[in-house]
Amino acid sequence: MSTLDVVADAVRRDETVESVLLLAFAGGYIDAYTWIIHGVMANAQTANLIFLWVYATAGNWAKAFHFVPPMLAFAVGIVIAAWLRRAAGERASAICTLIEILLLIAIGILHNRLPDIAGTLGISLVAAMQTAIFTKVEGVCSTVMITGNMRQAIGNIFAAASRGAPPGTLRRSGIFVGLCAVFGLGAAVGAFATKGIPDLALGVPVIVLLIVLLRCETTPREVTG
Repeated sequence: MSTLDVVADAVRRDETVESVLLLAFAGGYIDAYTWIIHGVMANAQTANLIFLWVYATAGNWAKAFHFVPPMLAFAVGIVIAAWLRRAAGERASAICTLIEILLLIAIGILHNRLPDIAGTLGISLVAAMQTAIFTKVEGVCSTVMITGNMRQAIGNIFAAASRGAPPGTLRRSGIFVGLCAVFGLGAAVGAFATKGIPDLALGVPVIVLLIVLLRCETTPREVTG
């Protein structure tokens, strides 16, 4: 294999299975936190949009508009992530993770004084940046949200059960099943921590993201194939 082939096949540090599993855990954790504390979703904007229109059609505008700020914050986070991708290139994932860590620390500090701004807007911004920057696992399309991963898992299981599936299909299916399971585990841990230690609950995703940041900075790239 030539040097160019090695470079082409190299797995980015932010796309390794371990890193994306950690991010899935953090994603589930943050969604559970924002739902319990604020009654909105940080990652799952589909749910926010549904609740917005359910309450709007019932004429309950106060509850309907409750779901607008996190959606707007999510949109801003996507724009920031896109700008980072363009400006920082391969360093975008590490820079984004560092920004997420700093934002979560700030949110934890400000939460008692500005709960709605710090929690709903800040955490949705964090979730959007994570979703937009970490889009693949081992070069295969993915997200840190569960719907796309369920689709990938089921599709790959079907392909593996059929004849002529490309090599590695079953392994990829296992990865996506693992992402779904870890996201659920993160939600469970997030619910437990939010109810048990609400003032310190955001410390858990901060630690998880610190591990991801260290992996992005220190883990050598893996060569596949």
